[in-house]
Amino acid sequence: MIPFLHIGPIQIPTFGLMVATAMVVAYYVLRADMARRGIAEKKSATAELFIVVPALAGIAGAKLYHVLETPRELFEHPAEMLLSRYGLAWFGGLMGGLMAWVLLARWNSIPLLASFDAGSAAAALGYGVGRIGCLLSGDGDYGVPTSLPWGMSFPNGLVPSTQTCVERGWPPDCRVQPTPIYEFLVACVIAWILWRIGAAQIASSRARHRLPAGSVFAAYLLLTGVARFLVEFIRINPRSFFGFSNAQAASMLSMLLGALLWWGASSEKDQARRR
Repeated sequence: MIPFLHIGPIQIPTFGLMVATAMVVAYYVLRADMARRGIAEKKSATAELFIVVPALAGIAGAKLYHVLETPRELFEHPAEMLLSRYGLAWFGGLMGGLMAWVLLARWNSIPLLASFDAGSAAAALGYGVGRIGCLLSGDGDYGVPTSLPWGMSFPNGLVPSTQTCVERGWPPDCRVQPTPIYEFLVACVIAWILWRIGAAQIASSRARHRLPAGSVFAAYLLLTGVARFLVEFIRINPRSFFGFSNAQAASMLSMLLGALLWWGASSEKDQARRR
């Protein structure tokens, strides 16, 4: 756990450093996916634009969604809530990033579903790398107390784990579930699956029974929704909707949208076959 790196008088937050690393990783994946789909050449600046703008919009959306979850605290301490170094909501980031992505796709005359397909693997992997920043900074994204041998302790994190341990009846120095590591590993698997689906989609575009546009993005919504829904059961986030956390409610919406998009793409594929 290293919330900050100190280089002389300069203090670098590890969370921000890993977010920047996530953007770089996502850029290379997106650039390769756009090139293999014929959307943009590797030498063009299209991939950079589709990484930087949605990433910044996603960070703003994640912060805004987080502070709006506790409006009373926002009105009592607006500057502290908005300018704090931690507190980012996954669903808010997804909304902000998607809105920016849609605008960019329209601006560059790229078919929306094709652009979503191209960016799905990059988004999944970038999210996973960003979670390592949560782990290094100890910003409260860890899980419930555990006796598992790979449990971790964050006594000096931005959000110390000692309080969580005491609240749940464990010793102050207890270990908690390292959920950012789980999410990183699952994100890598999801990114690999999406990349393979994309390869199959591109190959099938030259065949009669092609995998329609939107298939990769539908798989992204489904897989990431399931992964986040499950990990929330061992996260320390408060419960609100019928015993579920806000992130689980958002995950269910993500899974529903993914299922509908997959069904719509499959229906289009069946209609194409009949023709």
